[in-house]
Amino acid sequence: MQPSRYHHLVRGLSIGLITGVAASLSAQTQQQFTTARSQLVREVIVRHGIKDRRVIRSIQETRRHEFVPLKLRGKAYFDMALPIGDRQTISSPFIVAFMTQALDAKPTDKVLEIGTGSGYQAAVLSPLVREVYTIEIVPALGRRAAATLKRLKYTNVFTRIGDGFQGWSSRAPFDKIIVTCSPEKVPQPLVDQLREGGLMVVPVGERYQQTLYLLQKRKGKLESVALRPTLFVPMTGRAETGREIKPDPLNPRVVNGDFEQKVDKNGFVAGWYYQRQAKRETADDAPQGSSFVTFHNEDAGRHAHLLQGFAVNGRELGILELTTWLKYEQIDAGQNVNELPMAAVSYYDQNRKELGMFWLGPFRGNDEWHQRTKRIPIPRQARHGILRIGLFGATGSISFDQIRITARRR
Repeated sequence: MQPSRYHHLVRGLSIGLITGVAASLSAQTQQQFTTARSQLVREVIVRHGIKDRRVIRSIQETRRHEFVPLKLRGKAYFDMALPIGDRQTISSPFIVAFMTQALDAKPTDKVLEIGTGSGYQAAVLSPLVREVYTIEIVPALGRRAAATLKRLKYTNVFTRIGDGFQGWSSRAPFDKIIVTCSPEKVPQPLVDQLREGGLMVVPVGERYQQTLYLLQKRKGKLESVALRPTLFVPMTGRAETGREIKPDPLNPRVVNGDFEQKVDKNGFVAGWYYQRQAKRETADDAPQGSSFVTFHNEDAGRHAHLLQGFAVNGRELGILELTTWLKYEQIDAGQNVNELPMAAVSYYDQNRKELGMFWLGPFRGNDEWHQRTKRIPIPRQARHGILRIGLFGATGSISFDQIRITARRR
């Protein structure tokens, strides 16, 4: 892989690289961090639909670099999840903002957070509500987050180490509950500890196929509204190992790669997440069935993409064959010559550390429907993968159909 291209892909596919911030830690002054946060808020948070002014202000004022490992502070204001140890990550700023906005936080609220992680979500909530109670099941993470929150003087955040799916009964009931890990179904103790009329935001579903839901408790039952597809890292403990539907790392597959499944009422493409400027279309000339997905962008540098996660076992599998049909027109590079459309696969080890990124493309100019294939190596340490398709800052239109991944053994 070419280093310059690889670093561009990390930027373009991480959904919001904040440019102009020096890469070395010694050069990262507080002013540079503040400038990076402002650009994050302007280019990602506001641009992609966060409207609550209190939430926007909290993202602007919360020093995310304090919640990431020292060696990753150069990426603190990218809109991407980052590994924080113990196989967990700090959520991306946009997802934190989106979940916080959906929670409709009020100054009088008492909020329970399940999955403290780094403490960043609790820090964002802190100025918006009266009290935040947050639980982390991994002791090392819980202690680290508690120390960080205390050092930064988040005095209305109270931490605890334990099984978050059991809730915090001695502090119940809660006005709001936010769950930052993904159960197959909502744990009953959390339902019991949510006050009548209260709201809960939670990602629910299979390991790599999750939907973020907004739930409201009415007459003791939860009424749900699906918000958007999403992907959270694996949970720790029995809740993860006890899943009824488990991923198959020896047979990675693309879900809804032909885009025949209908979009939901919010316009989100089934099976994919982090949707930006994507639209499911139907036409007689579709290579497979009648539907495909199209990305269109007129603003150089703006994101237009879809992502999908999958399990993969690099010990057993050595090659991933990526195949897609595509067409494109009037494709021009974005803010620099490297911002061009492509399909790409990135790999991660069991601790969520990125192992590399490989791509099919880039594509330029105009072309009718045609099929492209690339054989991509799988690192031995790979346990997770993310497939990414889109324009990635380029302008013009590109359509994809019949996307497949097929793994071959070593």
